[in-house]
Amino acid sequence: MAVDEHVDALVEVLAGHRPLTDVEAADLERARALPAAGDPWHRSTALHVTVSALVVHPPTRRVLLRWHARQQAWLQVGGHADPGEVDPLAVASREAREETGLADLTPWPGPELVHVVIVPVAAGGREPAHEHADLRYVLATSTPDAVRPENPEARLRWLSVAEAGALTPEPNVRETLSRLDRLFDLHES
Repeated sequence: MAVDEHVDALVEVLAGHRPLTDVEAADLERARALPAAGDPWHRSTALHVTVSALVVHPPTRRVLLRWHARQQAWLQVGGHADPGEVDPLAVASREAREETGLADLTPWPGPELVHVVIVPVAAGGREPAHEHADLRYVLATSTPDAVRPENPEARLRWLSVAEAGALTPEPNVRETLSRLDRLFDLHES
């Protein structure tokens, strides 16, 4: 697959996103510059695109967090695009299905990107320190009890937004959770 196809889908998603903070505006500008440097998804670059999602159960206003052993933290699900993947939302959906076992995930309240964050990643294994331009979505399930971790070390927990915010050490994740809380308020049924 040509790099242009990867770039076109990403450019479209990033062009439509409007940052809510000055920090996000700076991160978004860095992410928007990635396609000019080559394949923005390729893991060999010092800054590359990843995609993640907050998985939610809207009727109970709960959010699902996953234990990430490498970071030693409770965070959202997500990861890197597989070869040939070009749609950030599709990558987020695949990663979320793989990491949670939930087959009914749908974009909530719609397919819009919720947050763009540049995240530093410490060196580990054979990877040097690098950064992720993480594109964040919200995906909903109607079957929260069907959740199954992809492996025993990747524990999953349903939490209120406040509990999730208190549990995660990452300020950027707490900001994404704050945005989720506002979405819950806007879309209460």
